[in-house]
Amino acid sequence: MSHAPGQPFLPFALPEIGEDEIVEVIDTLRSGWITTGPKARRFEADFTAFLGDPSLQSIAVNSATAGLHLALEGLGIGPGDEVITTTHTFTATAEVVRYLGADVKLVDIDPATLCIDLAQVEAAIGPRTKAIMPVHYAGLAVDMPAVLAIAGRHGLKVVEDAAHALPTTRGGQLVGTFESDATVFSFYANKTMTTGEGGMLVTRDEALARRARIMRLHGMSRDAFDRFTATVPSWYYEIVAPGFKYNLTDIAAALGLHQLKRAQGFQQRRAQIAAQYDAAFAGLPLVTPPQPAAGDQHAWHLYALRLGDEAGIERDRFIEALFERGIGCSVHYIPLHLHPYWRDRYGLQPGQFPHSQQAYERLVSLPIYTRMDDADVERVVQAVRAVLRG
Repeated sequence: MSHAPGQPFLPFALPEIGEDEIVEVIDTLRSGWITTGPKARRFEADFTAFLGDPSLQSIAVNSATAGLHLALEGLGIGPGDEVITTTHTFTATAEVVRYLGADVKLVDIDPATLCIDLAQVEAAIGPRTKAIMPVHYAGLAVDMPAVLAIAGRHGLKVVEDAAHALPTTRGGQLVGTFESDATVFSFYANKTMTTGEGGMLVTRDEALARRARIMRLHGMSRDAFDRFTATVPSWYYEIVAPGFKYNLTDIAAALGLHQLKRAQGFQQRRAQIAAQYDAAFAGLPLVTPPQPAAGDQHAWHLYALRLGDEAGIERDRFIEALFERGIGCSVHYIPLHLHPYWRDRYGLQPGQFPHSQQAYERLVSLPIYTRMDDADVERVVQAVRAVLRG
């Protein structure tokens, strides 16, 4: 299947890398310190400053998946434990639970927000439940005060999957600054800011931060940066646990230093595109994405539309037709209960997750990124209209 000739293909996502990032990466390459070192440290400090709460510690890692794994490991999640999360997410949210030998308990979403259904979270809590992992879907915040209230009543840990949620607010408070045990952000190539691959684990828990720092680099008592920059011989270290290889390189952190400075500007442009889409699609047989509460900020990592009952076209055909018109799209997500591993391990059926199932069958994520200009947005709008006209 190829798209019509004429205009170039508009991809689903593209990062915006500026001259400052390029200069910083070159500086890193010339410095001789290309793995985890001074720039990763600076990036961590800048990230904490960005969140605006000095009681937080930011720990740079090579992916959000690594950050989620380290958070759960540091909280002592292990065999026999159960962690509740939503079926409507990428597999990374759930697979990290299995890395630790614990089990996942999947629940449905709220059909209005597409975020985890908190009534179902409470109903799913059992004697083995140790933690809740809410997912801030598409960049819209989960009701964190409500999650924390549930966790408080039942003595559970909370790890936020904030891969989509930089910078997102709920009740005027930035995601990352709530009283959860840990929050994990993603800097993957298509995210609201990027380091190519990378992530950040944020926590107020001193013991968790210390454990995560050790476990992200082989369980070593001192990291290489400390050992190799000391002015007296300091080759000695001790392995205190069987750790992982989860450190973020200075090459990646160099990108992050400047992407972070632009994060609020990036969000403003994404919000502008979302508003252009919302206005253009009003009155069409489409369900536009849920909006944040008045005064709150949506990160707009995704613009996830749903086809309405009167759309007159199947979702898969809708995506093909947009592709034929040169527009890249995606689907977020094929819910976990439909994947062979999760389905078979836990004996899951679509009927157990009606809201996620129905959303999935109608969802289409349209391009939304800062390198799109108004003409690109208009191209997408016209293509959607043309496809719906059939």
